[in-house]
Parts: sequence; C-alpha cells; structure tokens
Amino acid sequence: MNGATMEEHTEALGRIAADRGMAVFGVAELAPVRGTFRPEIVPAAQGLTHGISMGYRLSDPVLDGISDRPTLIYKHHYKVANYMLDQAAAHVAAYIHRQRKRALPVPASQVIDWKDNYGHLSHKAIAAQAGLGWIGRSALFLHPVHRGRLRLVTVLTDLPLVPGIPLPELDRCGTCRACIDACPAGAISEAGYDRIRCAGKLKEFSRMPGIGQSICGVCVRVCPR
Repeated sequence: MNGATMEEHTEALGRIAADRGMAVFGVAELAPVRGTFRPEIVPAAQGLTHGISMGYRLSDPVLDGISDRPTLIYKHHYKVANYMLDQAAAHVAAYIHRQRKRALPVPASQVIDWKDNYGHLSHKAIAAQAGLGWIGRSALFLHPVHRGRLRLVTVLTDLPLVPGIPLPELDRCGTCRACIDACPAGAISEAGYDRIRCAGKLKEFSRMPGIGQSICGVCVRVCPR
C-alpha cells in the first residue's frame, strides 16, 4: 500500500488494531501534546507528526472484584493487558515500516520516573487529542462507552494519517463523586488529582503479598458505566 492515501492507511491501521484485540483506535496530531513528552523520548520523536492511540478494554468481572485495594487476579490481568497493548503497537509499527515510514511504539506501562510515577509521555493526552475521550478529575482517561476501563498505548509516526478531533472541553464528570468517595489514598477531590498521594498509596500496595507493582484499580472500578 505504498501508494495508498492517508485515509486508506488510517483504515488499515484501525483494522490491525481491532484484529489485535483493541477496543478503540484513533489518531492525534502531536503538536498540541508535545509538552507531555519527557526529555528521554524527545530525540527519538523528532520529526514524528502523529500519535496513534489504541485502547484495550479491561475485564468487568476482574475489576468488579476490587474493593479498596488491588487483587491478585487484577495484577495478572493488568500485566496481560499491557502485553496485548505492546503487541498491538508492534504490529502497527510493522505496517508503518512496510510503508517506508518511521514508527516509535511507546510502551503501555513503562515507568521512567519512579519518584513521580511518569512514563515517556501521556498516553491519555494523546488519546484525548485523538478525540477518543477526555481526562477525568481522577486523572483516568474516560471513554464515552468504556469509561475508565481502558488501558492505552501509543505509536508515534511520520506516516500521513487522518487525525481525530478532540471533544469539546466540558466538565464531563459533572456532579459524580464516585472516585472521590472511593479513593483509598484520598488523592481525588473536586479540585482534581493529587499525584503524590496516589503514588504513595501505589507504593504501599506494591508491598502486598503477590502484587509487587504500583497498581490500584479502585477508581477504575467505581467510575460509572
């Protein structure tokens, strides 16, 4: 498809994402979200113009089994979801390479700043720029259908693609307080999200027998569907 249009490339990549189990797919223009890039990834992202955002839908029964802390089955499901996301990103990147264009798959869940729990960039900001949803007061990425029950991955590229349109900036959480009331760290309020409090609770949970990583899942579970 070297002579394909950007519409055809976008459709082909969407099919690849769906075939790899992704529930959502979109394309973002990178210029408005480059501020979310951490310094470590900036050199590799030079000249790349679009971000491909994909989301894997987490299991309702797994999430519904969470009360006020992560469970062992959620820990395993979280790892599998990240593997599925990274595999989808690799397949999308392989397609782009066949078009003789550049592709940079960004890991779904690779922490590079353990103090503040940051990755290479904000997958959520790119998904929002692609028009797939918005970022809620819990700092979760929220989709109109799947709500907070998505994990995200991103592929940066210079392949010409059709970008989505960000949703209008509205307070889409409205009067809902579900995440505020449920957060075991007290890290969510009407004013927004306290990253430091959240990170502290994640470190505490990581010391639970069998968990061993910074996960929670409580706000994901309680976000209304």
